Amino acid sequence: MRRRTVLTTALLAAVATPGTARAADPGPSVTLTGTTTLDSQAIFFVSYDGLVNNNAFQKNGLLTYKGYQYAVWYTADRNAVVGRRALGSSTWATVKVGHTLRYNDSHNVISMGISKVDGRLHLNMDSHSDGFTYVKSVAGLVDNPAGLSWTASRFGAPQSTLDGLALTSQFTYPQFVSTPEGKLQLSYRVAVSGNGRNALAEYDGSTWTGLGEWSSSTGTYSSEHGSSTARNMYLHGIDYDRNGRLHSFFTWREQNGAVMCNGGGITNHDTGYVYSDDRGRTWRNSAGTVVGATGGSDKVAVTDSGLVIDSLNPDHSLMNQESQFTDSTGLPHAIISYVPGRFGQCTTDYVANRTASGRAFHVRKNASGTWQKTEIPVPLNSSQRTKLILDKYDNAYAIFPFCRIAAASKASGYTDWTMLYDGVSAGLNAFGEVVIDETRVGQDHFLSIMYQEKSSGTTPSALRNLNFRLPV
Repeated sequence: MRRRTVLTTALLAAVATPGTARAADPGPSVTLTGTTTLDSQAIFFVSYDGLVNNNAFQKNGLLTYKGYQYAVWYTADRNAVVGRRALGSSTWATVKVGHTLRYNDSHNVISMGISKVDGRLHLNMDSHSDGFTYVKSVAGLVDNPAGLSWTASRFGAPQSTLDGLALTSQFTYPQFVSTPEGKLQLSYRVAVSGNGRNALAEYDGSTWTGLGEWSSSTGTYSSEHGSSTARNMYLHGIDYDRNGRLHSFFTWREQNGAVMCNGGGITNHDTGYVYSDDRGRTWRNSAGTVVGATGGSDKVAVTDSGLVIDSLNPDHSLMNQESQFTDSTGLPHAIISYVPGRFGQCTTDYVANRTASGRAFHVRKNASGTWQKTEIPVPLNSSQRTKLILDKYDNAYAIFPFCRIAAASKASGYTDWTMLYDGVSAGLNAFGEVVIDETRVGQDHFLSIMYQEKSSGTTPSALRNLNFRLPV
């Protein structure tokens, strides 16, 4: 009996659950398989230290579905285009969707989403605290890409509403997310930086419905320097895990600069986390306590308890809208970045201080429910954002500005961060922030990156796509 028990235990150990670290699991690795050019002359201008075609908060500027990859950008003549290619092909077919970029504002990105319930591709674009433009394809376009021609006739006319649903006159940061049932949700900000609220809308295959706002801009926040009574919640992302839980990390930005030690910094503070188990209708803190309801009177507010999972005052130039990902068991991970206290307790020039002394940190919830944080030993050398993905073995990859990739293994407890690829040494001439195809990672185990080459003034430059094979 004892012998049989030992053998059974050994067999159980050999058949570990997905995502658990085993001796046989490979560590992180990236193998460059090729580069494609989306546009040799894409629009280029620097605004808010970023590019309109390559802002890291641009959720789904690049996505993969049923063997095809899709990308969106603005051409040199300001046309909004959507491109597609069969995976493995180096050629992108493009379609103009009938809209031209209005302003030289890097916030006015194009974001994509897919409503799996009817096979449509959706685009939301060109907004920064004002109106937006919305375009959707015919039904079934992404379900049968090889059988349907890629032409402008496959897309409807640009709209200033969601099929008649008017959301807000001050709209920013569209982020589409597919629900487990195949519906499509749109996350966005109402109002302005320092005094805004997050909201959701939902498409069921026939109709868009406004679900309402779920974060609050009111309440008093006080630092050692002063107080603020208005703010907005900046999301690191909004993502469903394989179990159907909706996750979101965030930072707060205060309206009143009196909370900072110096006016040259930025009023971002604290990293928070909430989740929803009912498709974004109610929100809970890390401990499971309900802290807000979408469309209700009780919204997630700075005064709610249990929201902060990493405390930081506004004196360290904490980045907003960085990055998040969930692992194979549904545990949330995020990248945050700021100037650590060892470099001083008061940043006085947001861009310069982050570039000189900024560091990124990997924040995650472990299986026991405890939050852990590890500094990634790679200087930012930039004021900009870092992206995060996890491979099928839950190894973590941080994609820094200029297409530099560092990674750490799950087996080490994410303590063995090392550089795997350096786009600077490779001569990519990448401007800074990059766009990641978050959807492709789990489909065929590739890290696909879109970046734009540096230019000067408003001289157009090449927009390119790098593809790396991950462990399989």
